[in-house]
This record gives sequence, structure tokens and C-alpha cells, in this order.
Amino acid sequence: MTATVVETQEARPPAVEARGLARTFSSPDGGLIPVLKGIDLDVARGDSVAIVGPSGSGKSTLLHLLGALDKPTRGDVWLGGDRVSELGEGRLAELRNRFVGFVFQFHHLLRDFTALENVMLPQLIAGASPEAAAARASELLAQVGLAERASHRPRRLSGGEQQRVAVARALANAPPLVLADEPSGNLDAEATLRLHDLLFGLIDGHEAALIVVTHSRELAGRAARVLRLEGGELFET
Repeated sequence: MTATVVETQEARPPAVEARGLARTFSSPDGGLIPVLKGIDLDVARGDSVAIVGPSGSGKSTLLHLLGALDKPTRGDVWLGGDRVSELGEGRLAELRNRFVGFVFQFHHLLRDFTALENVMLPQLIAGASPEAAAARASELLAQVGLAERASHRPRRLSGGEQQRVAVARALANAPPLVLADEPSGNLDAEATLRLHDLLFGLIDGHEAALIVVTHSRELAGRAARVLRLEGGELFET
């Protein structure tokens, strides 16, 4: 069944809304490759959505559009009621930092920064004092079981530990929306299960919306809703 519009629950404010979202890329021969073909999607705070589909179907592209990391060919995205297309670059950067937490398959931690400093950084960019940022980062690292590893740089952390730091960093500014792109794709089975428990537990605790792109059946099964992206369109499963 086609999922043209996924309705939000009326009791909860929307975290992200998309209308007619399309993205086309240019091919090397000068042609056009339509990846997304007019997607409508609403996700409320407190809701969790897994997006599945074949490799190359545009799942990561959709996530980047929803998080305002990329611009659609046509259509619009609203983050917390703000229409992304109406924002200047400065305001958009501020909104991304405050409103959206990103967890990627490759965690993208800053290698010369400690775990604590990596989690502090989004808060400092948002204007928090160093003292407040450090206190918040310490609290989050304790929640993800890394209080004793706070002073370690990424090269001294395991893959699972690095990804937990990335989750803590994504939640540093208590964002209403968390976007996760194959967050456990490079982890072993034990680390994967632990990360899934951690991600959903923290999201529930922070009352954020979660949209996760995944090939993992186990992770998709944890979400309240599962949508399939195929042929540029989004379907209920």
C-alpha cells in the first residue's frame, strides 16, 4: 500500500514534515536520475520510524533532505514548523545544530578531540558555556556507559564505543529529531544489540522523534512504524 502521507498523532507536535519531496541527480552523460519522486511524510515527537529498502533506493538521500543537509529538487521540508526553504544559511545552520541530531554509519568523530570534547562541541556551537557543555556531555557519556572513557580520543575507543559517543553527541542539544543512517552497520552482533537498546532507550527518555535508515530487521522491528522506499516512492509495510 502506498504511503503518500504518514499522519502525525494529533496529540504530539510534529518534528518533521515533508511535502512533495523529490530529488533528481545529473548523470555523467548529462541525463537526469530521479531518486525521490514526491514523498509526503509526517513524524511527530515521540514517534519512531524505520525506513528500509534496497541499496541505492535513496534512503540516505531522503534522510539528508529531512535533516536539511541537502536541498530537494522540488518539495518542502518543515522542521518544528520552520519551512527550511525560507531560511538563510546562517539560520539553517543554527536550526540543524539545535533541532536535529545525526548518527551516521561512520561516526565522524573528531579524532583530535576526546569523547567529552566531541559531545561538548554541538553545545558550544549553540552558545552553551564550556562549563554547562562539559556537565551535559559528562551526563550523556554516563548514560551511554562511557563515563570512564570520557578523556579518551576516538583511536583508543572500540567501534561500538565510538558509535555510542556519536549517539551521545547527537543528543547533546536535546534535539526534537534524531536521524540515524545505518547506525550499526559496522558493528558486531553484540555491539549492535547494545547500540539498538541504547538508541531507543535514549530517544524514549528525551521524547524525540527518531527516523532510522537500516537494513537490519531487528532494528527496523523496534520502530513503531516501518516504511519501505522503492522506486522513489514510500510505502507502508
